[in-house]
Formats: sequence, C-alpha cells, structure tokens
Amino acid sequence: MTYRAPVEDISFALKTVAGADALLADGRYGDVGEELVTAILEEAGRFASDEIAPLNAVGDRQGTPLSDGVVTMPEGFGDVYRAWCEGGWAGVGAPEIYGGQGLPLTLSMAVTELWNQASMAFGLGMVLTMGQIEALAEHASDEIKQRFIPKLASGDWTGTMNLTEPQAGSDLALLRSRAEPQEDGSYRIFGTKIYITYGEHDLTENIVHLVLARLPDAPAGTRGISLFVVPKFLINDDGSIGARNDVKCIGVEHKMGIHASPTCTMIYGDSGEGARGWLVGEENRGLACMFTMMNNARLAVGIQGVAIAERAMQQAEAYAHERRQGRKAGMGPDQAVAIAEHPDVKRNLMTMRALTEASRAICYRTALELDLAEIGADEEERRKAYETASLLTPLAKAFSTDIGVEVASIGVQVHGGMGYVEETGA
Repeated sequence: MTYRAPVEDISFALKTVAGADALLADGRYGDVGEELVTAILEEAGRFASDEIAPLNAVGDRQGTPLSDGVVTMPEGFGDVYRAWCEGGWAGVGAPEIYGGQGLPLTLSMAVTELWNQASMAFGLGMVLTMGQIEALAEHASDEIKQRFIPKLASGDWTGTMNLTEPQAGSDLALLRSRAEPQEDGSYRIFGTKIYITYGEHDLTENIVHLVLARLPDAPAGTRGISLFVVPKFLINDDGSIGARNDVKCIGVEHKMGIHASPTCTMIYGDSGEGARGWLVGEENRGLACMFTMMNNARLAVGIQGVAIAERAMQQAEAYAHERRQGRKAGMGPDQAVAIAEHPDVKRNLMTMRALTEASRAICYRTALELDLAEIGADEEERRKAYETASLLTPLAKAFSTDIGVEVASIGVQVHGGMGYVEETGA
C-alpha cells in the first residue's frame, strides 16, 4: 500500500489554518519555535513512513492471538515499539517533571495523526497511554504520580482505560465492579471489563490499568463510582517489577478490523484474592477523573478519523494514477488514460481531499484552543479558549470520525471492483 507522511499538509494545517504560527512567533510556547516544530514533524513523518507503515498489513494478517492469558503482538511490532520509545515519542506531551518533553497539545496531536496514518492498530495503544498520563498528572497523589508517570512517559509501561462491563455499555450507572478497602490504604478490585484496548500485550514489562469500581458504601448510580490504578505487575519499593497482580486477560475480540490492536476482556480478582489497586482522586469521584482521560481521547479519536481519511485518500490517488481505462479522442486501441483523468474520479478524489483537510483543520484548532486554555495571556483569554474547546471537542470527534468512514468509502469506489480485493489495500 502506498503511504507518504503528509508533513507539509500537516504543517500548513497546524501553523496557518489552526493558527499556531502566531503562538510560536510571540513565544507563547516557550522554547518551542517554528524550526523545532518543523524538525519534529519531519522526523515523525520519516519514522511513520519507514518504520510503522510496514507493520500495517502484517498486523492485519497476523492479529493478536491469546494463549494462556498472554497476547502475542504481530511480527515486528516489538522492535518498532522499542525504537519509537528510544526516539522519545512516548513522552511528547508528558510533563517534563516526569521525564516527558512537555510539548504543546497541538504538536502532540500532529504526531498522533502520523502514527495512526501509518498503522491505526499501532497508534491506538499510544493514545490510551497519553490520556492516562494526563489523568494521573491531574488527579493522582504525588506518590502515585512518581511511581507510574515516569514509566508511562518513557514507554516502558503502557496504560489502559477500563470502563465497560458486559451488562453496562455506555450506561455506567449499571457498573458492578467493586473495590474493597484494605488496612494499608490499598484496595482489592473484583470485576470484569470488556473492550479494553491493549489490555494485554507483550510490548512492555508492565501494563497500568485505570479501573472504575464501586466502594462497599458507595451511593447508587454514577455518583458512586471511584477510580483506581491497577498494575499488571505490582511494583516494589525500589521501583522494580514485583509479583503478578490478580488481573488477567481471558479473551480477545475478533473484530471486523484493526486486528493488530488487542481488544481484551479483563477479569480482576479471579483467584479470589482481588487485584491490588490504589485510589485516584477522591472516593465516589472517579467519573470526573476518568473524563479527564476521555476528553483527551475524544480529540485523539477525531485525529484517528483524519488519519484514516488521509491514508484512504493517498491509496485512492495512487491507484487512480496507476489504473488505466478508457481513451481520449485520437488514441489508439492499445492506449488508455489513467482513471484519475476521468471527471467523476477527479470529483471523488477532490472530495476526499477537501473532507480530509477540513476535518484536520477542526481537530488542530481544537487542540490549539486547549493549549490556549492553559497558556493564555490572562484569565479572560484562558476562559474563552476553554469554552471554545468545550464546543469544538465533540464536533471534532463526531465530524472527523464520520469523515474517516466517508472518505474510506469513496476510496473503495475509486478502486471500483478492486476496492473489494484485499491485496489492493483499500
């Protein structure tokens, strides 16, 4: 499948359309200037094109088989993930005090788009870890922050989000997982969670789960939900990996796509002992803490829609210039033009590009407003930016994911019947 990281298009959308150039010029982003942004985008584009993109087809074919509670990632994923971490990409947006780079959200979203263009299955796990860092940084105790965030920011560990249960989809009022307080200040977690992205894998030595559960005396409904951090392996006092926690993967969903992203069913407390976890934020206020992570994830999911649209557009454009069919006046019977010259195919390709660029612009503008909500010159500017971001975030997610589906569908039509054949890549 043809793929080229659209660094120039992303740079234009980020700086000119979204308006980051003004913030870069007046020093709002501190040491982050235009030259650094360009260098980061170019290197991220190179890594996405050369290292991650080749994983896409391999991962789709091999999937993530589960055996005895262990998920095996497709061939090449481990090596590329380690190289990605060594390049410092895991901590792009993480706070500097925890070993991250503390770069603006706009830039973090731009490189997130590149990872997901190259292989959405690869990029999905990284999005969840990024969101978990933000949730822990805002709500966790200092002890939890110091124990978990540096390892997440380095990529040594990855993070997950555990909300959904078999009897409770998006209706979290029906959540049944429970947390029993212990004398040492920890909790024992019991319950089953489904649809947990990267809930189990062999890329890292540890996986950190954020889990919603109820305390014994919790009020009914969503007002009685608390948030807990539950590692796959317990952590010793010196920071080393300790014993296995009472949490395991008991199933991997067989999805229609994104086969290299393990979507897991997780069980907590299967041995009867309970998985050890620690409270994040206040008791019965877990949903507010989790929504910090989910708001980050909503914009990232919008970016994934842009990424899918970009990849489908590139595939369709490449095919339309290779596939020859039909003749112009004066051509011989053994000659044919590329279908990219057919008016209706041109219209489809232009529609794909327009929709992709529009969704990218909305997402990047949303990220910029979220940045301004933190670094605005005064309280009024920060307030306005926060309100604008609150309006744009659901629009960015809904519009961009719809566009991802629509552009991919148009791309299949550009391929004609070959769009239904796997080897063409549509």
